[in-house]
Amino acid sequence: MKRTLLTLVALLLMPPAAHSADNTRSEVLDRQWVALGGTGKLEYKTTPKGDRIVDFSHAGYMGGGVAIPTLPVKKEVAPSDGDDTAAIQAAIGEVSALPLVKGFRGAVLLKPGTFHCAKPITIEQDGVVLRGSGSGKDGTLIEMTGEPHTALIIEGPEVSFPKETPANTFPIADAYVPAGTLSFSVKDATGLAAGDTIRIRWPRTAKWIHFMGMDALVRDGKPQTWMKDESSITIHRSIRSIVGNRITLDVPLTDAIDGQFLDQEPAVVLKTPSVKRLSQCGIESLQIVSPPHKGTLAAGKNISVALKGGCQDCWVRDIVMRETLNNVQVWGECRRITITGAHSFHNSTVEKGAGYPADISIRGSQVLVDRCTSHGLGGFYVATLNAPAMLNVVLHCTFEGTGSIQPHMHWSTGLLVDSCNIPDGRIDLINRHSSGSGHGWAIGWGIAWNCTVKYLQVQIPPGALNLAIGCKGEPHKTFSQEAFFSANEPVTPASLYLAQLRERLGEAAVKNIGY
Repeated sequence: MKRTLLTLVALLLMPPAAHSADNTRSEVLDRQWVALGGTGKLEYKTTPKGDRIVDFSHAGYMGGGVAIPTLPVKKEVAPSDGDDTAAIQAAIGEVSALPLVKGFRGAVLLKPGTFHCAKPITIEQDGVVLRGSGSGKDGTLIEMTGEPHTALIIEGPEVSFPKETPANTFPIADAYVPAGTLSFSVKDATGLAAGDTIRIRWPRTAKWIHFMGMDALVRDGKPQTWMKDESSITIHRSIRSIVGNRITLDVPLTDAIDGQFLDQEPAVVLKTPSVKRLSQCGIESLQIVSPPHKGTLAAGKNISVALKGGCQDCWVRDIVMRETLNNVQVWGECRRITITGAHSFHNSTVEKGAGYPADISIRGSQVLVDRCTSHGLGGFYVATLNAPAMLNVVLHCTFEGTGSIQPHMHWSTGLLVDSCNIPDGRIDLINRHSSGSGHGWAIGWGIAWNCTVKYLQVQIPPGALNLAIGCKGEPHKTFSQEAFFSANEPVTPASLYLAQLRERLGEAAVKNIGY
C-alpha cells in the first residue's frame, strides 16, 4: 500500500508539459494533416496506407529555393514607327549565337516605349532572356497587332525517349506505393545507380477507371471518355540513393500506385538517358497589350506567353498583361518553372461558348505561381490540365473577380493553393463529371492552405484526398465535409510551401525567392 501511495504521489507531481505537448501536436495533426512538431520540424499525418501531403517545396525554378538570375544585357532594341517583330527576333538570334557561359548567354533589352508586334517572338536557345525596361507606364509595352497570335514564346525541343527493353525496365515490387513518398522497392535494382534519370510508369486500367467512377460519364446522351483504358501515367524523376532494392527519389510522388488495379502489367521504373531540354530562359519586366477579345473562346485570341516543348528552369517575372486571354501557358513537357509577379487585367468578357479562358494554365510539373494577380471578370485564374500537371504551387496570389482556381480535367495530381486571396471567387478541387469532354475527377491530392475565398468547393476522390486546411470561405454547392480542417481559422505554419522549403533547404532558400 505504501509503495502504491508513493507511486500515485509521484505521478501527480510529474511535470505534465511533455505529455501535454504530445497531445497538442496530435490534436493539431488530427485537424490539419501537417504541423510544426515540438522540435520545430514538420510532422505529417498519413492515411492507413501511408499516403501524406506531398513536399511541395520542389516547385519552381531549379527545383525551388534558387534565386532567378539577372543576366547581363548583350543587345538593346529601341521601338520604331513600324512593326518591331523582326528587329526583336533578330536581336534574340544574335544573343542566341553567343557562347554559353555557365549556362547563360545574356539578355536582350527592350528600351522604354511601345513596340508594335504582329507575329510571335520566340526564344529557342539556352540562356537567353527577353527583358523590358519595366512593366509600368514608363517602361516597355508590346502592343499586339495583326492576326491573333501568341506574343512571346519560350520553346524547347520535342522530348523523346528510347524504346523500352528488359535491360532498362525494372518492375516495382511494392503492392502499394503511397502518394507523397520518396522511396519504394523494385524487384531487382541491378543496373540502377544513384544519379540515374528515370521514368516511373504505370497504366490507368479499366479496373481503376471503374473504381474512380469514371466509366459511365454521359453528356447529351453520348458516352464521355475521362481516360482511355490502359493509357499510361509517367513521372520523371532521378534516383537520389539505393539501398538493396529500395530506391529513394529526388522528388516525391504526387499519386499513389495501387497494385490491385494493375492487372497483368506492373508499374515499372524505366532507366532513361538525360534528354536535352531548353533551360535558363526568361521573359521579364514588360507589358503586353491586346485589342479586346471578340467572340467565344473558340475564336482567334491573343495569348501573352507560352512555354512549350522540353523547357526546364525557365521563368516569367514582372509582366503586366492587358486584354489577352490564356495569358501564361505552361505545356506538358515543361518542368521547374517560376511565374512571379504576373498581373492580368480584363475589361472585356468572352461570349458564352465552349470553355472559359485561364489566366495561367499548367500542363507541366513543378511550376510555382508566385505573387500573381488578376483583375476583372474571367473564367479560371489558374487551371491545371491533364495528368502531366503534377506538383504545382499557387502562392500568395490575389485574384479579383468572380472566377476560380480550378483544376480543369483528367486527373492532375499534387496541387497546393497556399495563402491566396480570392474575395469574390472560388477554389474548386472537384469532380467535374461530364463537363467538357468528360473532364471527370480533375484533381487528386490537392491542398488549399490558409486561403481566403468567397466559396470553397472541395471533394474527396476515391482512394485519394483533396483538403482545405485553415481556409476562410463558404462551402459551395456539393462538397465533402470531411475535406475541411480548421475551417475559418488559419493554421500554423502560415505558408506550407515556405515552411517545407525552409525545412528542406534552409532559411537562405526562402530569402532567395524574395520572402
